Amino acid sequence: MKKEFVPSDKWIWYGHAGHLCVGHYCRFHLCTKVGQFFISTVGDYFPPGEDARDTIGGGEKDFFETYVFTAKKGLKCKLNKCQCGMPNIDLHEIDGARVETAREAANLHMKMCRKYAKRKV
Repeated sequence: MKKEFVPSDKWIWYGHAGHLCVGHYCRFHLCTKVGQFFISTVGDYFPPGEDARDTIGGGEKDFFETYVFTAKKGLKCKLNKCQCGMPNIDLHEIDGARVETAREAANLHMKMCRKYAKRKV
C-alpha cells in the first residue's frame, strides 16, 4: 500500500452531527469526510427538557467528542427528505478522544482531519 495525501480542498464538510444517537441535541458539531475516513465532532449536549448541558460519555468534563470512522463506499444517507449526502459509516470508531471545551474540540477535529488526510490506499 502506498500513502496518499488528501488535500483539504478535497475534504467534504457536512452541517449535521455525523455520529451519536443524540447528536441532534448537541449545539456543536463538525463533520468532515477526508478520503475514505469520516471525522465527526459533537458536543454542548443539552438533553431534552434540560436547561444545562450534560457530558458525553463517562468523564465529568467530557463535553465534546471526536471520533473517526470508515465511510462505506457508495452508500449515502437514506433519509430522502434530508438530502445531506453524508456517507453511511462503519459504526466501529477507529480513533477518537473527548475534551472539555469547544476550542479544544475544534482543534481536535482539525488535527484528526490532517492525520487521516495521510491515508493508506
